[in-house]
Amino acid sequence: MTEAVVIIGGGQAGGQVALALRQLEFPGTITVVGEEPYAPYERPPLSKSYLAGEVSEERLFLRPQAFYAEKHITLMQRIQATRIDRAARGVQLSSGETLPYTKLVLATGGRVRKMSCPGADLPGIHYLRNIDDVRGFRDRLAPGAKLVVVGGGYIGLEVAAVAIKRGCRVTVLEMLPLVLNRVVAPEMSRFYAGVHRAAGVDVRTSTGVTAFEGRSKVERVICGDTVIDADLVVIGIGIVPNVELAAEAGLAVDNGIVVDECTRTVDPDVFAAGDCTNHPNSIIGGRLRLESVPNALAQGKAAAGAIMGLGQPHVEVPWFWSDQYDLKLQMAGLSRPGDRVVIRGVISERKFSACYLRDGVFVACQAVNMVKDFIQSKKLIAGHARPDPENLANLALALKDL
Repeated sequence: MTEAVVIIGGGQAGGQVALALRQLEFPGTITVVGEEPYAPYERPPLSKSYLAGEVSEERLFLRPQAFYAEKHITLMQRIQATRIDRAARGVQLSSGETLPYTKLVLATGGRVRKMSCPGADLPGIHYLRNIDDVRGFRDRLAPGAKLVVVGGGYIGLEVAAVAIKRGCRVTVLEMLPLVLNRVVAPEMSRFYAGVHRAAGVDVRTSTGVTAFEGRSKVERVICGDTVIDADLVVIGIGIVPNVELAAEAGLAVDNGIVVDECTRTVDPDVFAAGDCTNHPNSIIGGRLRLESVPNALAQGKAAAGAIMGLGQPHVEVPWFWSDQYDLKLQMAGLSRPGDRVVIRGVISERKFSACYLRDGVFVACQAVNMVKDFIQSKKLIAGHARPDPENLANLALALKDL
């Protein structure tokens, strides 16, 4: 019987599994089932350079469409997987077809978390997760347009940075006391809020949306007693992992599809990779679900290796990045509220790092225009280093020497 790998999900994780399998000379058939009409592509530029019109759509794709045909990888687009029959080793599709598999990979990613307040379904209210989402509102970011961004996380702030540079009148609403509240130190949060305000963005924290109003489209955002005029709204309040298929198939699910270091689920013939997985990380010291491109790509390679019997564990320091204005924020490790924060550099000079210590152990670094700190911090995090806080704050000492 010919080996057949079916990959559910046509994002970066799913695409990476297919590419890695061919690189490892997998001899069987590979089928990628995706709901979008596109070959696997990069999502991070959607809220940055693609939204700004600095990157063409063609440059988003991991490989040209023709590449997959050359490598005998079948891309099934605009198709949804509706059920997994583990006993029969088959995937039922929305087209009515059933795909048999010898190995199955779930790279189902996540979907945007939506608001349910009155008026949330009005035209002119947008989310940002895929190419079509950006196409739906990018041309409306014109000079003078009143844009309200709901959510002061990375996506919201990146959209705000692009829109204000296009001449829009931008308001950012964050229900928590600080922007980026869940992921960065207060010092970093205040810095980014200040950068946006200096650029002309009206940043309002501790402000929740109670309703949207308008006749044929959104015209106003209601925040309690406050009314904000809006020509369009972009909502960025996180994503929800797509785990329903896995749960219905009887696979373990707990804030993501539960996998081991090699992306294996409780079924030896089923693997999972990317934003949808809950996986162990010995460096962090626990299980976690990561919404990041590096994790999606690394897990995609690990899944391909496991399918080929290599069993190479995926364990690395989590890392992320965000581009806003002329600032490149690069983050390694995972911080928590209560961690001690040591600042390297001068915040007002827009070039500094926030380093996090937990019980004396270096656990995370968030570097603004400090590439060396970001790169060198990974080794300290992986090695559970205990640098002296005074030395850590001393820019004359490189992180690699601590």
